[in-house]
Amino acid sequence: MAEKKHNALVQAVMDFKNNHPDLYEFIMFNLLSNIATITNFVVLWLSTLLLFKNLVKPFDWWIFHYGVNQGGLGGFFAFLLAYVCAQIVNYFVQKNLVFGASFGMDRLFWYIVTVVVAGIVSVWMPPYIIAWLNPYVGGLAATIANVANIVAQVVINYPMMKFVIMRK
Repeated sequence: MAEKKHNALVQAVMDFKNNHPDLYEFIMFNLLSNIATITNFVVLWLSTLLLFKNLVKPFDWWIFHYGVNQGGLGGFFAFLLAYVCAQIVNYFVQKNLVFGASFGMDRLFWYIVTVVVAGIVSVWMPPYIIAWLNPYVGGLAATIANVANIVAQVVINYPMMKFVIMRK
């Protein structure tokens, strides 16, 4: 009996995929992005607690402003490292599992541009979000800032991957 239910579920998913390929792809993009999201959070937490915990002096360069209450130089490095690690994971997940894409150097160039733009946004936003939320949620502010980063990354990355980088 369980076998028939399993087969019916698989068939329903396949029917949905065939009838709504773009929606299915968007859902898979978001579901499988959670692999990169988990990587992002684990690296952020570990790097904040272990790697960069002593780098608390304020960091102020270009558009990046990390005061002591936003983690300072260590906070900047932690968000940057978390973003880079997540994007490496995300590249392989999206390329192989969601889009099934193969492409040359021209599309790789656009992937790098997209990652850099999303990266600048992802490293620029946290100190502002942390400063705004810290009085209300304390230490949870960095985690909430990371959630905001992930939403921004989806808004930037999905259209670029679907229509430019990994288009079929």
